[in-house]
Amino acid sequence: MADETNRNVTEQPQDMGELLRIRRDKLKALQDEGRDPFTITKFDVTHHTQDIKDNFDALEGKPVSVAGRLMSKRGMGKVSFCDLQDKTGRIQLYARKDEMDADNYDRFKKYDIGDIVGVNGEVFRTQRGEMSVRAHDITLLSKSLRPLPEKFHGLTDKEIRYRQRYVDLIMNPESKRNFEIRSRFVAFLRRYLDSLGFMEVETPVLSPIAGGANARPFITHHNAQDIDMYMRIATELHLKRLIVGGMERVYEVGRIFRNEGMDTKHNPEFTTCELYQAYTNLDGMMDILEGILTGAAKEILGTYHIKWLGHDIDLTPSWQRVTMADAVKNVTGADFMACIGDADKGVELAKSVGVDMDGVPHTWGNALYETFDQKVEETLVQPTFITMYPVEVSPLAKRSPTQPELTERYEMFICGCEMGNAFSELNDPIDQYERFKAQAEKRANGDEEADMMDEDFVMALEYGMPPTGGLGFGIDRCSMMLCGTDSIRDVILFPTMKPLDSDKKASKEASAPTEVAPAAPVAEEKIDFSNVEIEPLFQDQVDFDTFSKSDFRAVKVKECEAVKKSKKLLKFVLDDGTGVDRVILSGIHEYYEPEELVGKTCIAITNLPPRPMMGIDSCGMLISAVHHENGEEKLHLLMVDPHIPAGAKLY
Repeated sequence: MADETNRNVTEQPQDMGELLRIRRDKLKALQDEGRDPFTITKFDVTHHTQDIKDNFDALEGKPVSVAGRLMSKRGMGKVSFCDLQDKTGRIQLYARKDEMDADNYDRFKKYDIGDIVGVNGEVFRTQRGEMSVRAHDITLLSKSLRPLPEKFHGLTDKEIRYRQRYVDLIMNPESKRNFEIRSRFVAFLRRYLDSLGFMEVETPVLSPIAGGANARPFITHHNAQDIDMYMRIATELHLKRLIVGGMERVYEVGRIFRNEGMDTKHNPEFTTCELYQAYTNLDGMMDILEGILTGAAKEILGTYHIKWLGHDIDLTPSWQRVTMADAVKNVTGADFMACIGDADKGVELAKSVGVDMDGVPHTWGNALYETFDQKVEETLVQPTFITMYPVEVSPLAKRSPTQPELTERYEMFICGCEMGNAFSELNDPIDQYERFKAQAEKRANGDEEADMMDEDFVMALEYGMPPTGGLGFGIDRCSMMLCGTDSIRDVILFPTMKPLDSDKKASKEASAPTEVAPAAPVAEEKIDFSNVEIEPLFQDQVDFDTFSKSDFRAVKVKECEAVKKSKKLLKFVLDDGTGVDRVILSGIHEYYEPEELVGKTCIAITNLPPRPMMGIDSCGMLISAVHHENGEEKLHLLMVDPHIPAGAKLY
């Protein structure tokens, strides 16, 4: 390998505008010579880089044609070394002036890192043992007009990686690996289900009714029919119509859209697999999900043992299966089955173990579910099926024949994350109608996530649906587990991102291709306060001693995430200067996404007593500024100069 000190000699630190101009000047010169790379339509590739390495002994001395992106250039004078990257990896190129056409070599010397080239040459090994391609002819196939990130630091800013996935894939092999694993997982899933006799189908993305899940939908408008339509929040109800129609085993891998918040495990659009099988029940659905995930791990990773979210996970088949009530009893000691059906005793029991029941209907089933959700779910590290859910939270699942307060439903958890949801499907049209009716009443009372009444689905059930097992699971979350990543954005190629400037156009007009546009002068933003309404100032006076007891401190946001089951709350982990993390919950999710607040410096009152919210103690209050504008509430979290240290006291 050539001396590393010569690496990237053409990419000395320069002003970005100058670099862009230099590259466009090079393109203009090529075009003036009649060598415009953008007119080339084809290059015949005979081998990829990994093919050459895997079959080096057979290919040594043989001619090959490779193509890819130049990732480095080194060497001086009449000999040059480069790294060429294609979809399979990298290989070294060896270019020597006396072994190539002299003009071709001179042109090659002017190529930049990031340019895409085609190379005809032969396979050989350098004196240092490096498997390489000795270049005889190099063709510029595409000119890179923008330099890649500096090699040794790469593209490390996650925000930029998600927004510019194209650069992330060029610079970070682990990103490409994640999406290769995801693709292989989906391929395995399809093969597995096909082998069991399932048929893959496609159901509508647009529907006049949003059903099959408790979620807020995206609404759009169909102009020709002049009706509002909903982006689907689940595929369930259409797939079960196919079971009624006699298809017996169906599945769909499809995109789902939910108008909800974003965090490390949720994206507004995501991919699920839902499947339904006639004449089976909950147990059959457990066998299928376990088979899919264990089989995929073994085939793709070669092992049942993986690391995820800081835990060693054992996916070896025969996963634990436990009822929700037993799981709650095992963790908290609360025996809900001793008071099954008794709302008052159930709620009292939940509160006795520290469960927050505020804003939750006071029923026995809700008390059991909230206890599980707040106290047990996060303890489920190894693969565990939780079965027998309360009927209140399972509107589409069949009731247990022996315990009608419960349903034949499971969710499977790994590392405290729900990985799959399955039912013995409700096929009683009368019961289904009553449950839809109860959901519709919730919706009429302001619950935007409650199911809508779907009379056509009830009519389908009236024709008769056989006993059926149904299962749904997220492709993204399963991919996270197999890739070992902690964010859903690492397994979605183009995750939803908040616009960089929501008050301006999404993108600027493209600059002229042969000229770098000069930077426009920055105009001072004019802020219009003419429609602002503020709350009246308090008339009651507060003495100085009382006021001075409130401890206002600067705090640094270390972590921020959405609180599960809450549309409003964000959970902040804060550095308050004491060396001990402080947790504060704030209902500002409507105004901010959690990732944009990490690293910010805010102001908090730190000496308020802990306040339980959604089962989490909130120790203090973050300060925000609130006003109304044109009848709409506006909120700004108070963020200050990052030079202010954590714990600095406000006076």
